[in-house]
Amino acid sequence: MRQIVLDTETTGLEPKQGHRIIEIGCVELYHRRKTNNQYQQYLNPEREIEDGAYDVHGISDEFLADKPVFADAAQEFINFIRDSELIIHNAPFDVGFINAELKKLGPQWGKIEDYCTIVDTLVMAREMYPGQKNSLDALCKRYEIDNSQRDLHGALLDAQILLDVYLVMTGGQVDLLLHEEQTENGKNIGEFRKLDPNRPRLRVIEPTSEEIEAHVSKLETVDRESNGNCLWKKMEELS
Repeated sequence: MRQIVLDTETTGLEPKQGHRIIEIGCVELYHRRKTNNQYQQYLNPEREIEDGAYDVHGISDEFLADKPVFADAAQEFINFIRDSELIIHNAPFDVGFINAELKKLGPQWGKIEDYCTIVDTLVMAREMYPGQKNSLDALCKRYEIDNSQRDLHGALLDAQILLDVYLVMTGGQVDLLLHEEQTENGKNIGEFRKLDPNRPRLRVIEPTSEEIEAHVSKLETVDRESNGNCLWKKMEELS
């Protein structure tokens, strides 16, 4: 499964007021393992950045003056995220801005949902911790994830931090890949470790007749109390 953790920085808070994206940052997860494959692009928004937004991310109009516009970067961005599951914190914000940019390019570009599925970690956090603060900084504090380098917001930096938060929120960086190797595109691909064919055979302990009778009696009780809906009993009958 390929997942892309995504964040954006913008000129302001509302695309309906003409605000634009100025940075896109993406980090790839492949089977829940971070790869070396990432995407970052600064964009010339063709308008001024609001003072409040600048105070958040520190990206200036002067810095963006020679950067490409979204139209010039759109295809590369879409190619990177296509057919993935996007992981976004407060997804309506970023999705709203991306869709506004795609709309400017014409109806043939569609919406971001036409290319990816989307998971909102803010919604996940609110379900897990109702009534508590669930900002990215609050989650880092809750999960003891180091975000000390985050003096200012940055799309790529925030995506990297969100990746760590998402893995902890969803059970940690757990998989069955015991041996890694790098592919040419930076993805971590695993190989299952082969068992030794000469290993001792596993010991099998057969149930006694008393244990079998107790098991059958228990299933009969469950089946009776569930009005004939004991799935284990039905499976045994089918086998």
